[in-house]
Amino acid sequence: MKQNQNLREDEQKFRIIFDNSIEGLILWNEANQIVDINGSAEKIFGLPKDRLLGQSLLDLFNQVGEKKQEIINHIEQVTKKGEQYSTIVIKWNDGRLRHFDYSTKRGILEGLNLTVIIDVTEKADMQEQLRKSERLNIIGELAAGIAHEIRNPMTALKGFIQLLEPSIRAEHSMYYDVITSELARIDSIINEFLILAKPQEIRFTEKDICQIMRETVDLLSAQAVLYNVQFSTFYEDFLPSIFCEPNQLKKVFINLIKNAIEVMPSGGTITIKINQFDDQFIQISIRDTGIGIPKEKLNKLGEPFYTTKETGNGLGLMVSYRIIEEHNGYIHVESEEGIGTIFKIVLPYRHES
Repeated sequence: MKQNQNLREDEQKFRIIFDNSIEGLILWNEANQIVDINGSAEKIFGLPKDRLLGQSLLDLFNQVGEKKQEIINHIEQVTKKGEQYSTIVIKWNDGRLRHFDYSTKRGILEGLNLTVIIDVTEKADMQEQLRKSERLNIIGELAAGIAHEIRNPMTALKGFIQLLEPSIRAEHSMYYDVITSELARIDSIINEFLILAKPQEIRFTEKDICQIMRETVDLLSAQAVLYNVQFSTFYEDFLPSIFCEPNQLKKVFINLIKNAIEVMPSGGTITIKINQFDDQFIQISIRDTGIGIPKEKLNKLGEPFYTTKETGNGLGLMVSYRIIEEHNGYIHVESEEGIGTIFKIVLPYRHES
């Protein structure tokens, strides 16, 4: 009698632990059918328990992404070794990629196996940001050496070209203009290299982020007209001022808006929104209605010399990432081919050293 009571108590304890675990738990039998699933697993898959019970474990993952073979391999290893740890990346129906760690123990109860699944998407995103930051630091070190090596002869070239200007004949003036404009372009690239090379000595002041964006939009309005592009702006009222270097942020906004204009050669709309994000951040989003960026190329944005434009060099976006990083913020990009791209910049109210 006491043994039965102890058994019931153990079952109740197991049920409490199972139901309230913050990790997704799935109990399944030797026929790969789901016998039980807890609330955390329901949230992970976005499906109710009554719809999942009795389903095959393979079908569960197949509903959110074509990952049947990976699950088959996982189950085979469980059968051989009794347990297995795996990771999986699933593309959800809304296009988002989600990362999961999951492990299975065979025979946790008689005829039953237990799979524990954890959503590690946020951790994976942070690791990707760290890798991108490390790549920026490496290219920054290379950029410092390249920029200084090029700048010295550049200074001499610019000086001698200016000395030659009075003696240049009228029929050769076009050559002079091409040379000076190309030298100016090289100088601009060198300056961007130097921004990448090291954090700039900049002074942070308290500024209205909406005013900085207004000035940027005014600056680029003429170029937008040439491309038949219209601006649509939404600035949330009563936003707090942020500590920033306004000229540096303006450079980021110019880079992103110019890119948005250039990906819509036949015209379109650029939607700019500034709003409070969470309790300590402001979000600036810049959306275009261009051709969009393929999913496989999104993660490469901001990498050294990577660009989706035929005439681009990738430095503008690299510089933008660097500047936002120096402001303790981050840039998140979403895109859908044929619909457009949105750059989201998240900045804290206050800059911490």
